[in-house]
Amino acid sequence: MGTESVTSTRHGAVRVVTGHYGSGKTEVSVSLAMRLAAQGVPVALADLDVVNPYFRSREQAELMTAAGIRVISSSLGHTITLDLPAVSPEVHIPLADPTCDVILDVGGNEVGVRVLAEFAADLRRRAAEVLLVVNAYRPETVDVAGVLHHLRAIEATSSLTVGGLISNTHVCRDTTVDDVVAGYRLTQAVSEQTGLPIRFVCGIPSALDGLADRLGAPVEGELLPIGLYLRDAWM
Repeated sequence: MGTESVTSTRHGAVRVVTGHYGSGKTEVSVSLAMRLAAQGVPVALADLDVVNPYFRSREQAELMTAAGIRVISSSLGHTITLDLPAVSPEVHIPLADPTCDVILDVGGNEVGVRVLAEFAADLRRRAAEVLLVVNAYRPETVDVAGVLHHLRAIEATSSLTVGGLISNTHVCRDTTVDDVVAGYRLTQAVSEQTGLPIRFVCGIPSALDGLADRLGAPVEGELLPIGLYLRDAWM
């Protein structure tokens, strides 16, 4: 399953990407959108993070638009309201198009998912899947209990059920296959306890090389190379 392409899954998927603060939700969202677009899939990405003004997917709106991605952020534009919680009603448009894959990049923790209330009817109609990003290197999600605490809080606040997991343990450009393995093991433990599938296993390309060999078993979930689109060269 580790080599399966996202285009082999159902088209017109709606994915809500959430997780603990600093888990890497936005890098995952942008990397997934770029990969889908490269595979010829119609895709829209909506930046719904009204909590954290830093490292927002809208910062790469020009890059994603050039790749054919419909980017939606503030009702007042991508750049002039980076620190204002102004959500665009334009999000409803791709959600109404069953041929378009939609990625909703929401803010961290249970606070961030409150914005989804406006789109609840669309999300139910499109059978949206809520994906929880797991990063074993965040202080509050270093073990299964910590991950489950955030998962339950997100579900309770959003009235949505988490449907899958994304393993995304990293140290940016210094990420090694050992880091990915550590995060994968935690995500796998959460999967075993909850029954939730692992949808994606993320890492910079060099850290994903030889992952199955290191694990000694096939990887559960699709390998998703991370582009570090939100990190300048010096970061």
